[in-house]
Amino acid sequence: MEKYAVKHKKIGLALGGGAVKGLAHIGVIKALENAGVNIDFIAGTSMGALVGGYYAATKDIKGLEKLMLSIRKKDIFSLSDIIKKRSSAFFRGDNVAEKLKEELGALKIENCQIPFVAVATNVKNGDEVRLKSGNLVDAIRASIAVPIIFSPVEIDGNLLMDGGLVNPVPADVVKELGAEFVIAVDVSSRWLEEPEEMINIKDMYSVITQSLSVLEYQLAKNVLKQSADIVIKPPIFHYHWFEFENSSEIIKIGEEETRLRLKEIRQKTGHKKPKQTLGEKFLDFILNNPH
Repeated sequence: MEKYAVKHKKIGLALGGGAVKGLAHIGVIKALENAGVNIDFIAGTSMGALVGGYYAATKDIKGLEKLMLSIRKKDIFSLSDIIKKRSSAFFRGDNVAEKLKEELGALKIENCQIPFVAVATNVKNGDEVRLKSGNLVDAIRASIAVPIIFSPVEIDGNLLMDGGLVNPVPADVVKELGAEFVIAVDVSSRWLEEPEEMINIKDMYSVITQSLSVLEYQLAKNVLKQSADIVIKPPIFHYHWFEFENSSEIIKIGEEETRLRLKEIRQKTGHKKPKQTLGEKFLDFILNNPH
């Protein structure tokens, strides 16, 4: 009998927004990659667009991790900038864009190694905009342009801002790309499982972030229910949006949470566990049988 390739479902990854909490997406991708689970399609909103777009372009998750760990709060936030500027944007989105341009150049979305879509919002009418072609860095900048915090980005005559206002975790988008099994990663609406945290609002920054979390949850819940086959929610609620000093911890949590779901993902997609050496099998046995 001739040998034949085992068919498995094509996997789509839907990555939501959440500022620095979105770095958990890096851990998710690391865990899937290390487990031999191929990602066939990616759609991202806000930080999910940044992580997803970079990985779709390069398939270099270690390079992305190194880049993001090099970013500090001062690279994005500057009190002197706020004092000097008369615009309503608080943070320096251009600094992030410059770092991305150094890595990705003028790469177009349609030339990514993995089919990718970035989600943004049309400032004029509030419509959802799915960026499937054109300059990748510009699309990422548009998707992460949180109102008040970052300046909107003009693409093809339209002024665009944060995609989280219309589709926080774009599971439906990645499904339309052709995904047969959708893994959605939600890093911003976990607060609803711990409503007492709402009382910790201390300042206008807290009001903005909490309000966006409420909006994103309400928008995401139906999309996830209808289009996601599995939803990964890393336990990172207690981290604040721009605590870049905790980046490595957040990435690790995303990786650990995904490992817990690997068995389910394999069962539902047909992805088999990669062959292991005797040493790897022994280590795997020790880790999974601590007693």
